[in-house]
Amino acid sequence: MTSDRELPDLTAATQVIPSLTVDATGLRCPLPLLKAKQALNQLQVGEAVKVTATDAGSVRDFHAFAELSGHRIIRFAERDGVYEYILEKR
Repeated sequence: MTSDRELPDLTAATQVIPSLTVDATGLRCPLPLLKAKQALNQLQVGEAVKVTATDAGSVRDFHAFAELSGHRIIRFAERDGVYEYILEKR
């Protein structure tokens, strides 16, 4: 079954070019989020990281992390079990 999800559809997301890309495909929780945190630590405020993951638990983890940390998910998409996040450091 194929599903497509995209949240949120923010205009700013189309203007942001991620400074870093993290491939966390094949990694299980909590590694995708840990790798994203490590990448965010390398960035300046306002820069973004793109993370690709295949662990379905990453959806809950990334959204909770963004809410608690103050960083912003400017793009979330899911297609065929691959989750893509673009996180902006705040």
